[in-house]
Amino acid sequence: MDVMAFFTWLDTSILADISKAYGGVFAVVQMFHLLSMALLGGMVLVGDLRMLGVLMRDIPSEVVIENTQKWFNVGLVVLIISGVFMASAVAMKLYYNEMFWAKMASLGLGILFVYFVRAPLLRFNHRSLNPWSVRLTAVASITIWFTVAASGRWIGFS
Repeated sequence: MDVMAFFTWLDTSILADISKAYGGVFAVVQMFHLLSMALLGGMVLVGDLRMLGVLMRDIPSEVVIENTQKWFNVGLVVLIISGVFMASAVAMKLYYNEMFWAKMASLGLGILFVYFVRAPLLRFNHRSLNPWSVRLTAVASITIWFTVAASGRWIGFS
């Protein structure tokens, strides 16, 4: 599929019409987007800082990771749905924005990392894993998600 065609369609879709015509609807969707970012980022930080042994040392890391993963999933779904709606308002502008593509690339990397590296590794008893593997996974995760947040924030400046 041609990406330009998708952005052209998104720019002329009913989502774009709603987001451009009703500022209140856009503001509510933006609120959900920001809340889901806070939820997703919080779950990443709590889980990864637990893996680093910084937070909640008295709670088994398996319990923390299991619970934060559930809320991470919720945050990710809301983030993507609200993000598509918000992007519809300025779809063509985003298409030509390099920082938007940096955010999308880092978001894709973050999603792949969570579901294909972090989750499979942490499926095992954490005490049976090499502590440095767990720490490296946590640092990599924090780095990837910080990149998503920073590049997303920079979209407004570019």
